[in-house]
Amino acid sequence: MSQLLSLAMPSNARTRSLVTSRGDFAVVDMASDSSTHPVGTVVMVPGFMGSKEDFLPMLLPLGRAGYRAVAIDGRGQHETGGFHPPTAYAREELARDLVAVVDALDAGPVHLLGHSYGALLARVAVLQTQGDTSLWRSMTLMNFGPAQVSELQRDRLNLLISVLDTMTLEDIWPYLDIQDTAPSDDVRDFMRSRWVANDPNHVKAAAEHLLTELDSTATLATLKLPKAIVSGSPDLTWDPDGVTSMAQSLSAKLVTMPGGGHSPNIHCPEETTAALVAFWETISTY
Repeated sequence: MSQLLSLAMPSNARTRSLVTSRGDFAVVDMASDSSTHPVGTVVMVPGFMGSKEDFLPMLLPLGRAGYRAVAIDGRGQHETGGFHPPTAYAREELARDLVAVVDALDAGPVHLLGHSYGALLARVAVLQTQGDTSLWRSMTLMNFGPAQVSELQRDRLNLLISVLDTMTLEDIWPYLDIQDTAPSDDVRDFMRSRWVANDPNHVKAAAEHLLTELDSTATLATLKLPKAIVSGSPDLTWDPDGVTSMAQSLSAKLVTMPGGGHSPNIHCPEETTAALVAFWETISTY
């Protein structure tokens, strides 16, 4: 879960429901500051226990650089909420949701940015569509490794899964240590409310995906789609050496963010955005 510091939203951003062929998805949609056509559209996918609000700090610098930014709540997550059977949360189904979001935006190929678990889903979507350049302009994986999470995180996820059948998300909240580090009451209240709004089947499925993800780096490397890897540190979720090795195998742009922790989108948004904009500018324009 990203540790939010603020819920401030730019004046030209709005929360809305995006109607797609696979249902409605809650999004934060921010127009670019450009008076003409935006130079590109960025679709941002949050991580485990997160939400679209995890990308709020990146919106202003993205807008200044001329990009439209759309951050989403995935199926069963925060304001997209609702209850679905476990089969609805298969990796392939959630990847199809991302394709439906891009189709509904009708903005041409997008820069796909996934954070942590969101990067896992982004990778599945790109592989599932074989890097379709009518959908994807580029793909960025932020603080995500080649396969399952570290042993420490596996222990935590297994513990969470073991109590989901006997405890509600409200019951579990007091045991999530992140709550005590929120900088203000409004942020703390928001983090609690978004946690309890999740579908427990979504939480369980996401945890299982993080425990069982296989290394698909070799297959991903065969796709010509431009790729970037953002690695904030320190981060105990994936081995940094494995992240670096993955970036090399993918011939991806590696962006290191010391001090960014697991969430450089939160802790160094200006620097992270500037590095990604520089990467995107190396890609031919629309």
